[in-house]
Amino acid sequence: MKSLIRFLSSVKLAITLIIIIVIVSILGTLIPQGRSAAEYADRYSSLAGWLMRLRFTDLYHSAWYIALLSLLALNTVVCTLTRLGPKLRKTFRPNLEAEAKALLALKDSARFSKKLGLEDTAGRARQALARRGFKIQEQAETGRINLLGRKRTLGRFGSDIVHLGLLVILAGGIFSSLTGLRVFLTLEKGKPQQLQPAGFQVRLDKFETEYYPGGRSVKAWKSTLTTIEAGGREQSAVVEVNRPFSYKGFVLYQNSYVPQAKSSLLWLEVSDKARNVGRPTTLRPGQSTRLADTDLTLRLLRFEPDFVRDEGGLVSSRSEELNNPAAQIELSRGGEILTSGWVFARYPDYPLIHGNKASDFTVALRDIQPGISSDFSVIEAAQDRGVPLIWVGCGLLMAGLFLAFYWPTREVRLRLEGAPGKTEVFAAAIGSKSREALTSEFDSLRSELRRET
Repeated sequence: MKSLIRFLSSVKLAITLIIIIVIVSILGTLIPQGRSAAEYADRYSSLAGWLMRLRFTDLYHSAWYIALLSLLALNTVVCTLTRLGPKLRKTFRPNLEAEAKALLALKDSARFSKKLGLEDTAGRARQALARRGFKIQEQAETGRINLLGRKRTLGRFGSDIVHLGLLVILAGGIFSSLTGLRVFLTLEKGKPQQLQPAGFQVRLDKFETEYYPGGRSVKAWKSTLTTIEAGGREQSAVVEVNRPFSYKGFVLYQNSYVPQAKSSLLWLEVSDKARNVGRPTTLRPGQSTRLADTDLTLRLLRFEPDFVRDEGGLVSSRSEELNNPAAQIELSRGGEILTSGWVFARYPDYPLIHGNKASDFTVALRDIQPGISSDFSVIEAAQDRGVPLIWVGCGLLMAGLFLAFYWPTREVRLRLEGAPGKTEVFAAAIGSKSREALTSEFDSLRSELRRET
C-alpha cells in the first residue's frame, strides 16, 4: 500500500503524464476532429484506419485520453493529501518549544541580554511583534517563556491551492469531454436551421469576405447571424474567425465557408445492385437525407467543381468552373458506413470509393445545378459545459501562485530565559522566500528589542 501511495504521489509520474497529455493534445489540434471516415481516408490514406481506431479523430472524447486526465487528477490528489497533513498540524498545532541551540543555528538569529525581568521582556516582545502584524502564540514555563509570531499563514497553503486549481481544471476538462457537443451548420442566407439540442434556430443574414489592399489575400470572413427562439425573440451578432458569438450556453464559431459553386444542388442516385433499383435524391454540400423506403442515410460531405488531387493526396479545386465536378459522399445504415468516397459526374465508372467490406450499393452523380444564391457559411456550434469549472480552476491556480510566491509565511521565534536581574533572549526568523525582506524585518525587530528604553 505504501509503495502504491509513493507511486501515485510521485513528481516523476506527474511530469510524465503532463508531457504525454501535452503531446497528444498538440496532435489533437493538428488532426481535424469529428470528421467523416471518407475525409480521413482521403487526407491520411493508410494511416486513417489507425487514427480512427486509436480515437485520434475524436481525441477529447476518447476513453484513454480521459483516463490520462483522471490519472493526473489522482496523482494530484494523493500528492496533496500526503503533504497536507503535516502542514495542517504545523499551522494549527505548532510546537512552541524552541531550543536555544536550534534557534542560533538558523541564518537570521540573535542572542542578547535585557536588563529587565522575564515578564517585562515578554511584554515588550509581544508589542514589537504585534506592531509588525504577527499573530502571537505563547508557552510559559517556570523561568522561561517561548513566543511564536506568525503572519501570512495562508501562504503556506499556496501550493495546495495550486493543486486544487489543477484538479478543478481537470474536472472541467473531463466534464467537457463527457458532455460537450460539437455541431456543424451549413447555413444559407435567410434559411434558419434548428440547432440541436438547443432550443433555438440560427439564421445567416449576411456573409462577407474582406480582402487586404490589392484584393488578392483574404483578410477576414464574417457571418451576420441571428438566433431565433420559439417565442420569436431574436438576437444578432457578427461572427468571424477568433471572434465567436456566445448564446444560451453555446459558442458559435466561423468554421469555414462554401463558395457559390460549392453551394450547388446535386442530383445523386443510389443504386442497389442486388435489386437493380435506383433511388434519386437531391442534396447540397453538408446536407444528409434518409432515402425513401429504406434504412439508408446518404450524406453529401463536400463538392469540388473542378476536382484535382496533388502529390500529397490533398483534394482541391482548380477553378470554380464545372470542369471536373466531384462529390464526396457517405452512405450508412444504422451508423455503419457502407460506402464512402468521391464520385464523378463525367467519369461515373471511376469512383474513389472506400469501404470496410464489399457493398451492394453504388452512388452516382447525375446532374448539378450551380448555386445562384449568396455564399453559404459553415458555423461550428460548441457547448463546453465544463468551461465554468475551468475558469474557477484558473482563478484558484492564480490565487495559489500568488500566495506561494508573493505571500510567503514568516515566523519569528523567541526563547526568553529569566536570570537574576536580566533576561536572556534567543531569537530567530524563519521563512522560505523573500529572504532579504525577512532579514530586514528581523533586524528591525532585534534592534527594537535590544534597546533598553
